[in-house]
Amino acid sequence: MDQSTNLWLYFIVVFGIIVLPGLDMAYVMASSILGGRRAGLAAVGGIVAGGVCHLLMATAGIAVVLKLWPGLFNLILLAGAAYIAWMGVSFLRSDSVFRPATGREVLAPPVIFRRAMMTSLLNPKAYIFMLAIFPQFLRTDQGPLWLQSGVLGAITAATQVGVYGALAFASSQASGWFSAHPRAAVVTARAMGVLLIFTALLSASQALRELAPDWRPSDVTLVVGGRSVR
Repeated sequence: MDQSTNLWLYFIVVFGIIVLPGLDMAYVMASSILGGRRAGLAAVGGIVAGGVCHLLMATAGIAVVLKLWPGLFNLILLAGAAYIAWMGVSFLRSDSVFRPATGREVLAPPVIFRRAMMTSLLNPKAYIFMLAIFPQFLRTDQGPLWLQSGVLGAITAATQVGVYGALAFASSQASGWFSAHPRAAVVTARAMGVLLIFTALLSASQALRELAPDWRPSDVTLVVGGRSVR
């Protein structure tokens, strides 16, 4: 496979992953609805900055350390799952999360940026991507790996800006519509909350399967009346 085909395939994979609903997308959408276009773009910037940190960690070999020490990786997955679940519960408990109330304080863009970056760093999907998918597109015969990583990282960042940026612009126009349709705002918040909690459960179950030793009821041997019973 030549390098051009490899890059196009990487873009398709990255695009497919980014457009899937998840923590990053939810944060960008919520920020845009509550704070407008400027807040949404600040969230996009934070998500991209978090992605750059993931790339730097992978390039520096930290991803390898996480792979060799599954316990640490699984703890990160659990932390991310807990954060996602907390956001999901917040969505379920609020009747006005998508209906900005009069006088509600809107976070400053730098605060949104930092929180979005933290959201990205705690996103389990990003670690799974960097550990399982990203290395598959590095070719030892196609030049320095750091240069290849930079190109792939640029493709990832550009795709995030395109997808999440479009979402930020679209969502910033939705606050007025949600204000006029409060029932739709509640239903949307509930649906987003359920989606986030479901995502958290999937991530947590994956981490717990790795942390807990394999166990099956058939592996247990009981001694009854001098006889072994499995």
